[in-house]
Amino acid sequence: MHKLKGEDDQIQFIAQGLQRFKITRWLSKEPPYLVEVTYPKEPVDAENEETRAYAMAIINGIKELLPINPLYGEELKHYLNRFSPHQPGPLTDFAAAITSAKGPELQDVLATLSVEERMQKVLPLLRKEIDVALLQGEISEQVNAQMQDRQREFFLREQLKVIQRELGISKDDRENDVDTFRARLESLVVPERVQSRIDDELNKLSVLETGSPEYGTTRNYLDWLTSLPWGVTSQDQLDLPHARQVLDRDHDGLKDVKERIIEFLAEGTFKGDVGGSIVLLVGPPG
Repeated sequence: MHKLKGEDDQIQFIAQGLQRFKITRWLSKEPPYLVEVTYPKEPVDAENEETRAYAMAIINGIKELLPINPLYGEELKHYLNRFSPHQPGPLTDFAAAITSAKGPELQDVLATLSVEERMQKVLPLLRKEIDVALLQGEISEQVNAQMQDRQREFFLREQLKVIQRELGISKDDRENDVDTFRARLESLVVPERVQSRIDDELNKLSVLETGSPEYGTTRNYLDWLTSLPWGVTSQDQLDLPHARQVLDRDHDGLKDVKERIIEFLAEGTFKGDVGGSIVLLVGPPG
């Protein structure tokens, strides 16, 4: 055990396996667990040139991986110094342990007794881990660059707005919205009670922050209020033959709907006015 840390009734530690063993029989399957084991031999020739070459490749791969993966701390880097090409078995196991390989792959490495075969399985896992770490680094750099560009553009736009306002060249979004809504009302005849409500909403809009949700709600409400044709009227067209001709020309089918509209116009003709009436096309009256 190399590191022990206790906190909130929990223990975190780093342990190193010393030797492979195989369970032959369980003596107790309840804590404390007791088993009978055998210790299989790990055939290895540390002086074999091919074995040394694999070991050096694994060491170089670990040295390449540790600096580019922020999850590995300085303690792990110092721990690497304990291994050498003359200890290919523990070195290979350490290399497999620091990868994010899935359980079945790591179990396959653990069950492989031949050190050379084990190194042949661990090297691809290590290479894959390096490729993933490099890709993560590239993605992080791209995201950071995009964020920096957006932040820079935002600050420049805000500075430009301040400069333009100070020079009297332009107005901010809030002033532009208020002026737009007031300009729409200039040619309209707005009822007094509606104008009073619009004035209240315009005053509220002028003090709200443009980025707040309430600003968007108030702006949309004013956009709707000032888009209505206040005071704009027209003469009612109650010519029934003309109405039927227009309905048949512009709409195919819908016989029941057309008949209901003609009935509505006929009633208006009888009364001389259709103001305040509602046409019901679907469902029972009321």
